[in-house]
This record gives sequence, structure tokens and C-alpha cells, in this order.
Amino acid sequence: MPGGIEIRDAHFPGRPPLEAYGNGGFRFADMSHRGSILCLPSGIHGWEPAEPGTMEPADFARVLAEAEAIEILIVGTGTELRRLSPGLRQALREAGIAAEPMSTGAAVRTYNVLLAEDRAVAAALLAVE
Repeated sequence: MPGGIEIRDAHFPGRPPLEAYGNGGFRFADMSHRGSILCLPSGIHGWEPAEPGTMEPADFARVLAEAEAIEILIVGTGTELRRLSPGLRQALREAGIAAEPMSTGAAVRTYNVLLAEDRAVAAALLAVE
């Protein structure tokens, strides 16, 4: 007999465009997810960096694991643009990934455009209210 509810990281296989953001989450493929997300070649995953204000390479382990299929990473940093730490930039650069931080709203729009162009794009998006 099952031991109760099992909570897993959200995962949606495939690369759908993002339909909406705000209210603490995102909508895609006629579904919604509350919290931050990673949009990767393998699908959309729930994501919570340890310290959103100072994201570090460990927060991007899943991105780095899929580096061969990613040329550019759009990083949505919330309501305001925040710089990426030098350590994170270096780790991404060594993996062959160019990173572009921007507000989450701009990141969602940019991700959708690059996705429509069939570019090797991924996104790490902090949820906003």
C-alpha cells in the first residue's frame, strides 16, 4: 500500500512556448506550474535556486547536464535585471553556453521568439507575482 502522496519536481516533456507568466508561476501547453522553471531540450522542469538573488553553478546542474543541446540560456531574474555571478558565467561559458540575464517578462518573450526560430535555446525563469 502506498505511503502517502509523493511530491516530484514538475516535468513536462517537450518544448512548448510559454503562454503566460505571473501570479507566482507559468502557463504552457494548457497547463500551469506554480514556482520557477527550467525550460530545457528535455522538457520543462520545476526549479528553485538555493538563493535566487545569487544564483550559483550548482543551481544550474540540470542545464549543464544538457549543455550539448544548448547554445544560449535566457535567465529570467524576476522583476528586475540582476547580474549573474562570475562563477556562474564561467561555468556556463566552459560548457559552451552563452547566458543572457533579463527580467522574467523579457526572458519569457525572448525565449518564445528563439524557440519559434528553432534555436538551441533554454531558459531559467524565476517566478514573479
